Amino acid sequence: KGVERAAMEERVWNETVGGRENGGGLVGEEGTGEETNEEKADRETATGQVVVVDAGHGGNDPGKIGVNGVEEKQVNLSIALKLNALLEEQGITAVMTRESDTGLYEEDDDNKKQSDMAKRCQVIDDAKALLAVSIHQNSYTEESVKGPQVFYHAASQEGKKAAEYLQEALNTGLSVERQRSIKDNNTYYLLKNTSTPTVIAECSFLSNPEEAALIATEEYQEKVAEALLLGILSYINNS
Repeated sequence: KGVERAAMEERVWNETVGGRENGGGLVGEEGTGEETNEEKADRETATGQVVVVDAGHGGNDPGKIGVNGVEEKQVNLSIALKLNALLEEQGITAVMTRESDTGLYEEDDDNKKQSDMAKRCQVIDDAKALLAVSIHQNSYTEESVKGPQVFYHAASQEGKKAAEYLQEALNTGLSVERQRSIKDNNTYYLLKNTSTPTVIAECSFLSNPEEAALIATEEYQEKVAEALLLGILSYINNS
């Protein structure tokens, strides 16, 4: 696991312009080891940015239930918290829509689901973020279907761009055999009702026994969070 962590950190550095220019090394001009002004500017491209991390479902809404009994809301939250920590390590301000097993609604709300979704959209747009990533898990009637997939609103070019980077990072970071492509969607509430570029990352299929077992582990959740981080960094550094 330590080796994998080191490899991820190297990939994170290589996602910065300075890292690419110097072959992943932390050296300045003429190999002095000092950072040039240009390299400093490149390194700071990600800092000062805000990214919203949305852990889907929560509270009285468990989301999908895996074939192994795992609740989607708990998996989403665990990955979101890990991603939050990784973003903060990179100097990126992460705004969480929830940090515990709660929904974004009041107990006396007549329609808790609608209240919850409206509040999430408000948090996302109030943050004035560069990007919002909503973390979910998928499900299908056929158990054989698996693999992460990222959704975006068809009218959002920035959403599509972000989805492409996150999809590539998930496919690569999770060593997906049958890789999925991004998909536009005009019906998801979160995608329709935010002005911030927003993507929904369906990280696994809870209806697939193999992925349901993997996504329930801390180690695999960490790999998912690391892949999402790399996708976000790619989007930031190419925006």
